[in-house]
Formats: sequence, structure tokens, C-alpha cells
Amino acid sequence: MAKSKTSFVCSDCGGSCPKWEGKCPHCGAWNTLQETRESAAPAHRFAPLAGASPVRSLAEIEARELPRQPTGIAEFDRVLGGGLVPGAVVLIGGDPGIGKSTLLLQALVSLSRAAKVLYVTGEESAEQVALRARRLELATGGVDLLAEIRLEAIMAALDEQKPAVAVIDSIQTLYSGELSAAPGSVSQVRECAAQLTRLAKQTGVAIVLIGHVTKDGTLAGPRVLEHIVDTVLYFEGDTHSSFRLIRAFKNRFGAVNELGVFAMTDRGLRGVANPSALFLSQHEKNVPGSCVMATQEGTRPLLVEIQALVDSAHSPNPRRLSVGLESTRLAMLLAVLHRHAGVATFDQDVFVNAVGGVKITEPAADLAVLLAIMSSLNNRPLPPGLVVFGEVGLAGEIRPAPRGQERLREAAKLGFSVALIPKANAPRQAIEGLEIWAVDRVGDAISRLREAG
Repeated sequence: MAKSKTSFVCSDCGGSCPKWEGKCPHCGAWNTLQETRESAAPAHRFAPLAGASPVRSLAEIEARELPRQPTGIAEFDRVLGGGLVPGAVVLIGGDPGIGKSTLLLQALVSLSRAAKVLYVTGEESAEQVALRARRLELATGGVDLLAEIRLEAIMAALDEQKPAVAVIDSIQTLYSGELSAAPGSVSQVRECAAQLTRLAKQTGVAIVLIGHVTKDGTLAGPRVLEHIVDTVLYFEGDTHSSFRLIRAFKNRFGAVNELGVFAMTDRGLRGVANPSALFLSQHEKNVPGSCVMATQEGTRPLLVEIQALVDSAHSPNPRRLSVGLESTRLAMLLAVLHRHAGVATFDQDVFVNAVGGVKITEPAADLAVLLAIMSSLNNRPLPPGLVVFGEVGLAGEIRPAPRGQERLREAAKLGFSVALIPKANAPRQAIEGLEIWAVDRVGDAISRLREAG
């Protein structure tokens, strides 16, 4: 009989402690240690996946490109890096009802035409999955389905069926009979993910795990789950809107920060060929407080409308609110605007929003935010056909953004005629149909707009 062992595991970082403490010594979170009682694992359970090998020179090892299995959904393949890799483990998380199960069911139907696939459902019954497939009018003749939450039964089915791709919906519903903890606990999630990863590496089956998220939008369970898997994807978007975004935060087989754009229809999720159109409002005429910026998501340039509203404050403490942009940079940009352009907003409420629900994390949005604020404060629209990008420094300088040429070409393709950009991003050759205004200071950018207006 294996000896029982008690430990305390942090629900935030997955760190383990021999006794309970109020503060996790690994990540510093308070009141996150939970008691976990586990049986001692057999010594051979997590044995190395391959036999012992001698030390070799890295130059002698032959590197080869890993084969990929396209899912048949272009936007999903873009985020994955070209498709699923045999033996890879993909973790996808998102809010309830945002479309994770729908997307993966569509992908399995497409994959079933060329490979054997298996859908394991732990949250829904087999009848519910079949009803969804019928509602989406999917041809599910080649998709095998297993309604099971016991890990040992799932691994036996994977070993017997030997599918090329398997979807687990979801990892928080599984439990292992070797542990006494409830499904969804830290120990069960970690154990089930580790066992499935071991099986994927041994057999070459690509496994996609669906994960729950917490109230703040992060994946539930220990952070070690993100370290175990090869790829971590997040489903973003408002459930009240028809647009969905998939973003890669970790990818051992492709680029990170890639973005896939989908539209939710009555026939499921459909990829959007021109995502820039989603993030640009269709105004009948130019309006104050609106500025179009060219951002870069992975390898894809996107045009996004930045809106700002500046209004007189009705309280001693003016509000600073930012949606879709880094809120910590808004106060800094307002200070730069005051110090280097002589524009004060200390008695104004300032609200900034990125249209379409997209989240922009790169600093190249700084110049667009400043110009949108100036436009709203003066109640004067920016010149028509203007696109902007550039990082603003505390000294008032405008720094270049990476891949500036790709941003400019995307803007020209969508019909924009003027680009206000950092001087270091000025193209060496003229871009047809696009006039370049290159500036290197915040004051120069505002002066150029005043001359044009």
C-alpha cells in the first residue's frame, strides 16, 4: 500500500509546501495554499520517454522540419504556426460560451477527412455534442466521440483507437483514480495534464486541451500547466459580440502573439479575411477624437481605430480610463503632452478606447492615443485618410516601431492617403498613394497637424 502524503499546493503558481503558510513562498500570493493528499507515485510512472543517450555535439544533431497537419481553418492554422504537430499538446482557454468547443469540433470535422480523430467530452453528454454538430450542419461521420472523465479510461481509449488528433473538453473535468482529490483541484489538473502529455510524446498523437479561466481571465489551475504544454492559446472577445480573437501566448512550434480573427455565425465560427475592417468604424464624416493606428499582431499588420473622449471633470480627481490599451501608459502620455506640447488635461476626464474589442499592448500606439486626445480636446477631427503609429518617450521623442514598412503597405492597401510616422520609419522608396509625414518630436507632430488643418 502506497504511503499517503500531505502537502499544500498554491492555486496560483502550483508551488508545493510541506506545511500551511499564509503567504506562498514561491509567488507571494496570500491564502492560496490548499491541502492536497496524494498517494506516492510508482517510481516508473514518469520514466524518461526515451532511453539513456550519450552526450552529443549540437552540431552533429540533424535538424528537420516537423510535419504539420492543417486543421482546415486558416485563422486557426495561422495561430498554431501552420497546423498541429504530431505529439504536440495545445492548451486553449477562454470565457464560458465564447466558442472553444465549437471551433474545435469544426476543426476535428475538417481533420477527419484525412486523419483519425477523437473528441473526448467531460462537460457535455454525447447527445449534446451531437445536437451542436447537427445545428452547425457538420458532417461528423469521421469523428469518434467519447463521453468520459476518468483519466485511465481516456488513456486506454487513446491507446486503443490511436487517433492522430484528440480533443479533451475540458482538462478541469478529468480525474485520476490514483488521487483522492476532486476533479478540478490543483493536484488532479496537474496529474491529468502530465499523464496526457507523456502519452502524446510517446505515441505522437496531437492533443488539444480546453481549459477553464478564472474571473480575471487567466487559466484556472496551476501555472505549471502552461509550462507542461507546447502551445497556449487564449480566446478573447465579448460574448455579446459576434467577433472572436484567438491569440498565441506560447508556441514551441511557431510565433507567439499571432492573432486569429473569427466571426460567430449560426453555422459556427468563420475566419475573417480582412480583420482591419472589423476595427475601423464607418463614420459618414471625420469626427473629433478618432485616430486610426497601424498595429502589428505577430506577422499580421492591423489597422485599429483609437477613440478618445476628453470632458470637463466634475470631481476633484479627474478620471483616466483606458479600454483595450495599457492603462498605465495613459497617465504618462498625458504628462508628456503637458510637458512637451503645453497641453494641460489636469482638470479633464480622459477616456480612451480601442474599437472592436481588440487589445493592444505594443507601445507603438502612443502617438495615436495622443493625437486622438488632442482631437477630442480641441473638438477638431484629424485630417481624412490619416494613419498613425509610433512610440512616445518621456523626453518627447517619437521612437520607431518594428516592421514599419508592412504597416505602411497595409494602410496603403486599405486606401489611406497620409501616414504620420516616426522619422526612423520613413521608407526609402515612395509608397504609391501614401504621403509620408515623418516626425521625431511630439511637438513636431502636433504642429504638422495644425498646419494641415
